[in-house]
Amino acid sequence: MDVYNAVASRRSVRAFTDRRVERSILLRVLTAASRAPSGGNLQPWHVYVLCGDRLSELKERIALRVASGDPGDALEVDAYPAKLESPYRERLADFGQRRYGALGINHDDQVARALVRTGNWECFGASTALFCYLDRDMPPPQWGDAGMYLQTVMLLLRSEGVDSCPQIAWAEYHRTVAQVISPPPQRILYCGMSIGYTDLASPHPKMPRAQLSETVTFLE
Repeated sequence: MDVYNAVASRRSVRAFTDRRVERSILLRVLTAASRAPSGGNLQPWHVYVLCGDRLSELKERIALRVASGDPGDALEVDAYPAKLESPYRERLADFGQRRYGALGINHDDQVARALVRTGNWECFGASTALFCYLDRDMPPPQWGDAGMYLQTVMLLLRSEGVDSCPQIAWAEYHRTVAQVISPPPQRILYCGMSIGYTDLASPHPKMPRAQLSETVTFLE
């Protein structure tokens, strides 16, 4: 698969089969992804890959918190600005409409929407999860570096026929993730990523992208 096809076919999958991803694939992808660029070659990402019993333990721990009505941990990093301005506000609303609409859930059904969100902490059924941490003292440029690294991982997974879904939602239960992973205290959870094979029987609404003229300006 060439890089254009990998980019075009990559999507955030939210329904996976339980098929295991071979360790050899993960090793190949993560070895190649280490070539992702980073300022000063700091390579600020710290990655943990969970599968099998370790991942099951994490899912069970968070499921107990969710079932008890626990709203989660205080966020260490905000997922979005406190006030979204246009056009970001409209894009987020459109995402929600497409995501929940594909499942037959209307905008006002908050109970059903919350139930769907719990799929995040079940990895949407995926057999493998990746968690990316950075040191707490890293400024925004290094977070950008981690983003480039994660995109590289996702594109390489596509080249192997494997799908993924990056999930900032894991940060809502970062204390439980840390209990299972035991990262050094100076590290902060950036996001998780579900990795596996798409369940083709589930709906996967296509998410549009802005016109190039909305995001790119050519100056001559």
